[in-house]
Amino acid sequence: MLTQAIYPPTMHLLEPRHREFDPPAALRHAIKCFWYDTRDMGEPASTFEVLPDGWVEIIFQFGRSYGLPSPFIMGLLSQPARLRAGGRVDIIGIRCYPWAVSDLLGLPSSRDEVRLLEHPIARLQPTLARCVHAGRIEEALAHLERHFVHARLHIALDGMLARAGAALREGQGTMPVSEVAAAAHASVRTLERRFRQVSGHTVKEVSSLIRFEQVRNALVLDPQTGIAGLAHAHGYVDQSHLSREFKRYSGTSPAAFAGRQRLRSEPGGFVQA
Repeated sequence: MLTQAIYPPTMHLLEPRHREFDPPAALRHAIKCFWYDTRDMGEPASTFEVLPDGWVEIIFQFGRSYGLPSPFIMGLLSQPARLRAGGRVDIIGIRCYPWAVSDLLGLPSSRDEVRLLEHPIARLQPTLARCVHAGRIEEALAHLERHFVHARLHIALDGMLARAGAALREGQGTMPVSEVAAAAHASVRTLERRFRQVSGHTVKEVSSLIRFEQVRNALVLDPQTGIAGLAHAHGYVDQSHLSREFKRYSGTSPAAFAGRQRLRSEPGGFVQA
């Protein structure tokens, strides 16, 4: 999101102010972190790219942006999303596990990659804006935490999905679906049905995004990394397999992507850790 990923460890753009905050214990099954970032997108307005990864982001934005009212959800992307903004933009994001965000919000699952968030939490936009404009970021995040903790009291934790999600992340997208199901104490059929029900995606689709995320971040951190070595380390059949999957999600080859990173003194896109 929109930290989507921003280049690890998180974002680096013009004068970055990126900060991440751990969620309270009651929300850790659904939320990886809350984060805040501010940047000057310059004049005239410019376009930036958000790359796919294995997270769903709830985004509140404050400032001048085009085409996306706040808040919105950046779902699981199948290809890069291009957004446009100008001047100073402040962002508060909520990085969510894709298998938990539907229950967290009490909304039906969706395969929409970017969509308006029509939910009671959207009413916090004016309150959050006042906090952000006054520089009280922790206070803004406290409002969001209270909302989610209160909502969590009325939502039962799905232990099967929590176990499956933990296995997916621990395996970094390389674990076969049968092993994910075993870790979740469920049959493959039961897991796939429930997983698609709450996330809109299959286990394999999410695994593929998580694995792409690992390779993409590795190339951002060290563009000199060998592609063949990455393919072996991340469980691809061979280098050609990695290259096909990488181009599918990024629109470019891993070699070309790495070349762009080598030329960047200041990364200009979103990537997440």
